[in-house]
Amino acid sequence: MDAWIDAMLRGDFASAWAICDRILAERTQSGEVCTHRPRHEQFVWDGTPLEGRRVFVRCYHGLGDTLQFVRLLAHPRLRASETTLWAQPPLLKLLQTVRGIDRLLPLHDGNPDLDYDVDIEIMELPHALRLDVNELPGPMPYIYVPTRAMPTGRRRRIGVCWSAGEWDPKRSLPGTALQPWVSLTHVRWFSLQYPPATCALPAAPIASRDIAEMAARMQLLDLIITVDTMTAHLAGALGLPVWLLLPYHADWRWMLGREDSPWYPTMRLFRQPREADWSTVIERVRSELAHQVH
Repeated sequence: MDAWIDAMLRGDFASAWAICDRILAERTQSGEVCTHRPRHEQFVWDGTPLEGRRVFVRCYHGLGDTLQFVRLLAHPRLRASETTLWAQPPLLKLLQTVRGIDRLLPLHDGNPDLDYDVDIEIMELPHALRLDVNELPGPMPYIYVPTRAMPTGRRRRIGVCWSAGEWDPKRSLPGTALQPWVSLTHVRWFSLQYPPATCALPAAPIASRDIAEMAARMQLLDLIITVDTMTAHLAGALGLPVWLLLPYHADWRWMLGREDSPWYPTMRLFRQPREADWSTVIERVRSELAHQVH
């Protein structure tokens, strides 16, 4: 998979899909099965065309992955006769607003009780649709929540999320690392960290177990600053201004050497200049925010 990752990092999607084609052909020829693997490592699609068929889309990866790729259910090349999405229960309320979904079902540990012609994992859709980087981001935003009256006040309202959980520790930074931002007196801080956690900032907690409610609260912010986690994808899908803090070896979806993301036009990327160097990232953000007040 190293060659595939390299191609995606370059934004060379065509080369990545050619690699996927070879892997899919080898699996088909060998009859390889994957049901013994952890769910997020399972492949689903067998290459059957999607057009004109009842397509069943499985969400076996993380919440952020579902939020990023669910936009493809409205892609003009999908042309399914019916599309069913089997998605994580915490996302169902939000996903009701996404175009291209005919039926939305809660993901569970058993097997789905429905008829379909072809099934596919949601992160296999870019390959099946031969997605090109120039087609991104597609119509934006593609997830909606009811709007609320914006609060008044002179200070900027900024939400911050500094921990991405235990799956990939290098994406997270300690809450104490945010200490340099305390000097930004023109900012009112809000914590988007869930479960709630303390940090060096005087941040009021606004995260919620209800992701739709959290999305509604995020719309009341002027800016979201977050590490690579679901919060980043939620902000991007909602079309909100978001600054993403990335480790030196960032995930393939953020590509190489870019300060923007073709996936999310309202997103700006702040990358570590060297491995484990969060202090430079924190100082750059502090400087940018300080400059914006003048």
